[in-house]
Amino acid sequence: MPNLINSDLIDQFHKDGAVLIKGKFDRIWIDKLREGIRKDIENPSPRFVRHTKDDDAPGYFEDFWTWSLYDEFKDFLNSSPAAQIASELLDANQINLVMDNWFLREAGSKSGAPFHHDISYFDFDGTMCVLWLPLEPVSKDEAIAWIKGSHLWDKLFIRTRFQEGHPDDGKAGEVNGKRYDITPNILQSKDNYEFLHWDLEVGDCVFFDIRTLHGSLSEATPENDIHRYTLRMAKEGSRIEYRGDWAQAERAIMESNGYQNGDDLSGKMFPTLYQKV
Repeated sequence: MPNLINSDLIDQFHKDGAVLIKGKFDRIWIDKLREGIRKDIENPSPRFVRHTKDDDAPGYFEDFWTWSLYDEFKDFLNSSPAAQIASELLDANQINLVMDNWFLREAGSKSGAPFHHDISYFDFDGTMCVLWLPLEPVSKDEAIAWIKGSHLWDKLFIRTRFQEGHPDDGKAGEVNGKRYDITPNILQSKDNYEFLHWDLEVGDCVFFDIRTLHGSLSEATPENDIHRYTLRMAKEGSRIEYRGDWAQAERAIMESNGYQNGDDLSGKMFPTLYQKV
């Protein structure tokens, strides 16, 4: 099977921690994901969250681990180019799903994404990347921004909540032999960082390292509804590694499906999406 991306993009991914990839997702995939989100909102999973406190205000919603509930999401996992691109970026012989996740920010919503990195949100460790796929055109002023090179800082940050006010899920300290710090206030010290953010057309995407810090630079409210779809994917050898108490809810879901600390990210919850022939 021919490669989908060139070596320059792979090099940029490893050096910068995030890379723009143009035009790899046909309109059929965008429409399919939008339909899956519509169905999920009508009949959400137990993991569905409304991050906006005021029920009468425009909302910011998400749901995750929904791929097995709706055929639209399952088709995307199994037949879109996402997993092969991940394999090329990570030089992986095998790519397994870690988590699917979608976000809907309604027009006028004041809620947004705090700066964070995905590695500390769940009990996962290994070589992983994330697909960020907007389902409508987005300007770089409205898009998520990634801090260039932050995946190489060798730091772990406490999970930050997406709800209004973006509270931290704990205090700085050592957990299971690893140091966790509070994420710096990026918005108040923008000059200290180099940001990666792009204008994206429908079908464009960003792939980033699971350790790259990212969030919303703009505090402007959107004029139209914004849909985002993300996939976290893992190279062979990635595993479950227990983190702090903040990950207990997600840990309980994995344990109810028979997973324990140290297990490989494979099997029922983490199916193989791509394998080199």
